[in-house]
Amino acid sequence: MMCGAPSATKVATAETQNIADQVKSQLEEKENRKFSVFKAVSFKSQVVAGTNYFIKVDVGNEEFVHLKVFHSLPHENKPPALSAYQSNKSQQDELGYF
Repeated sequence: MMCGAPSATKVATAETQNIADQVKSQLEEKENRKFSVFKAVSFKSQVVAGTNYFIKVDVGNEEFVHLKVFHSLPHENKPPALSAYQSNKSQQDELGYF
């Protein structure tokens, strides 16, 4: 993968779900709601000074959110951080750079 360019969309993995779970509370705080369903479906990654993850998450009732999560380099020892998100998405909405 070229540095700076987002990867192709891939099926979410256990690692992707773990990253999404770590920022779930940050999203719930911003959206002022709780999500009983929070299942990572697909993702793209972008290598920067760390990694940006763009993750499509199923939040139930045929509603999806797109998360942009920054995961710093391992030596920085920081948890993933929610950089941005897009709500009111559908399963058909393509996961893009934002």
